[in-house]
Amino acid sequence: MNKILIAGGAGFLGTNLIEKLIEDKNNSIICLDNFYTGKRKNIEQFSKEENFQLIEQDVMDPIDLDCNQIYNLACPATPPHYQKDPIYTFKTNILGILNLLELAKESGAFILQASTSEIYGDPKVHPQTEDYQGSVSTTGIRACYDEGKRAAETACFDYHRQFGTHIKIMRIFSAYGPNMDSQDGRVVSKFIMQALKGEDITIYGDGSQTRSFCFVDDLIVGMVKLMNSKIGFTGPVNIGNPHEFTMLELAKKVIEITKTKSKIIHQPLPQDDPLQRKPDISLAKRELDWEPKVHLDMGLKKSIEFFK
Repeated sequence: MNKILIAGGAGFLGTNLIEKLIEDKNNSIICLDNFYTGKRKNIEQFSKEENFQLIEQDVMDPIDLDCNQIYNLACPATPPHYQKDPIYTFKTNILGILNLLELAKESGAFILQASTSEIYGDPKVHPQTEDYQGSVSTTGIRACYDEGKRAAETACFDYHRQFGTHIKIMRIFSAYGPNMDSQDGRVVSKFIMQALKGEDITIYGDGSQTRSFCFVDDLIVGMVKLMNSKIGFTGPVNIGNPHEFTMLELAKKVIEITKTKSKIIHQPLPQDDPLQRKPDISLAKRELDWEPKVHLDMGLKKSIEFFK
């Protein structure tokens, strides 16, 4: 039996990861979550599965169990959530990964750290390759998340070098899709909910800032491929969709698909909001034989159906 711990398993990505892994009855899934941002309703569907277990616990508390693989998805992941209590966010990133690395060291488990494209900050290199060290503010309102994730990567590599811990680092670019929280502050969920309600769609700045949106099914495939990649391949590796869209293009696509009468309005650009974001996925193609399959139009249609 492959015992898999998913920290933050009741969140958006965690729920989709459990859906994929639980199909294999040789996998024993342990979901660890304190429901700070994760939702109980997300994992109710798994409660009757014999190979599913829930541990209600904060990842900042020491964890003692037996496992073969650890996925660390435990952290508030959107600006409204991680800025609500920045100290808690920073501690979750730092203390959480240290606890899980200790568990990985003691149990011999492989650990995958869900890092983020936010570690590149407001990038001066485009597209972003894994060897780009980023342009990140240590003092801004996003630093609790950005710098927390950067420090977590540091901890992973220090454990790898000092103790031989088996680490995998995944840098996620703008995931979206079913099981997103409608109020999580992600731009895709925000635009869709505004459109479905017939409200004005709010764009920050002139809408020329770009993101590369990766449908969650594609992202989960990349995540599992990375976890099961060859021993010694640590990453970091970018997992995202290299097709780049402006916020204005995204808003217009949502309006077109939903057939809403919503109008687009503009608001001031938030502090430290990156102007460009696009992954170079050459490493993922080469080492994981992975690239995204779902185009934004199809992903938006599936997401809109979910939110309806």
